[in-house]
Amino acid sequence: QVQLVESGGGLVQAGGSLRLSCAASGRTFSAYSMGWFRQAPGKDREFVGTINSGGNTNYADSVKGRFTISRDNAKNTAYLQMNSLKPEDTAVYYCAGKLPYRVRYDYWGQGTQVTVSS
Repeated sequence: QVQLVESGGGLVQAGGSLRLSCAASGRTFSAYSMGWFRQAPGKDREFVGTINSGGNTNYADSVKGRFTISRDNAKNTAYLQMNSLKPEDTAVYYCAGKLPYRVRYDYWGQGTQVTVSS
């Protein structure tokens, strides 16, 4: 069982930056692929990006070049660095974890609100 806790959300002006953290419990964090998702009011949850156990990343086109996902296995933590934020990035951001052979993410955090003002 893995528990995920996000932090770092808040209010920022357009063009600003935020870094979200996702702290994981358990001793096998390094084996997990970690994903970031977001859900804006009235919209479906959407994929933001992911990092696998080897450190390889993949991003949605909407955030490519602005967002960076990283991980620190010694700290059991994944990060989402968000730069050049836009009002349309406003959403609740969730981290999620899964083992590599799983199709779906099995573990989800509670979410953290990111609001970007224009």
